[in-house]
Amino acid sequence: MSDIESKVEGILIKDHTLVIDKNMQHSLEQKGFGEIIKKKFFLKPFESLYLLYTGNLKLLKGKLQVNFDSMMQECVKYDVDALTKFLIYRDLRSRGYIAKDGFGFGSDFRVYERGQFGEKAAKYVVFGLNEGRRQKMGLLQKQIEQITTMGKEPVLAVIERRGEVIYYKISKIQFHENKDQPGISPIEF
Repeated sequence: MSDIESKVEGILIKDHTLVIDKNMQHSLEQKGFGEIIKKKFFLKPFESLYLLYTGNLKLLKGKLQVNFDSMMQECVKYDVDALTKFLIYRDLRSRGYIAKDGFGFGSDFRVYERGQFGEKAAKYVVFGLNEGRRQKMGLLQKQIEQITTMGKEPVLAVIERRGEVIYYKISKIQFHENKDQPGISPIEF
């Protein structure tokens, strides 16, 4: 199943795709793709990668056609997490969700309930971690607090080594210091 009716034609500018055709811009916008930057319509790198992956984008850099692999190489020059973002974005799209750029928590996306894009604000903020990558608990806790404060539900997307994405709905957790309480003594063996 394709997200768009006809093939998008775009021009690669750094790691973004410029779409000139006004009808295509409107069609893409209705389906949750792209944004206007300085009065021009651009696809984000992860959107371009997704459309290349699904065969719905003809991307040119000068007179040369850009394929998925060369686009990924271009994206990684600007963002080391380009592959992580693409894998999460592709998975969310395949599940029928609309995802837009997040709020700057790394590999994060604002994710809309199915059928709610353009009608309601995003319900979730999905942020990704690669399996085996270390993350400080304090930073994770801070991100969860910030997302919750925005009125969004935080969702952790863990990308396994095989590229599969597993989602965990998470909430704020409070750790209390383990202190001896009066009248209760530790048991010694």
